[in-house]
Amino acid sequence: TAINDDEALHAFRHLTLTEGIMPALESSHAVAEAMKMAPTMDKDQIILVNLSGRGDKDIHTVAEIDGINF
Repeated sequence: TAINDDEALHAFRHLTLTEGIMPALESSHAVAEAMKMAPTMDKDQIILVNLSGRGDKDIHTVAEIDGINF
């Protein structure tokens, strides 16, 4: 399935706030897909997501979308 920008941004924020990991926006799409899949899976199934890139490069983009000024 395709992940839209809002879902990717939600995943970016979720992973940043809950785990202290700031994923690149590209990787945030994969995180969002994993978050969609997880509730439909059995407890013994595992999801592996590869996080590539650095989210700190995208923080200004996310801040602009969220209306935050540095």
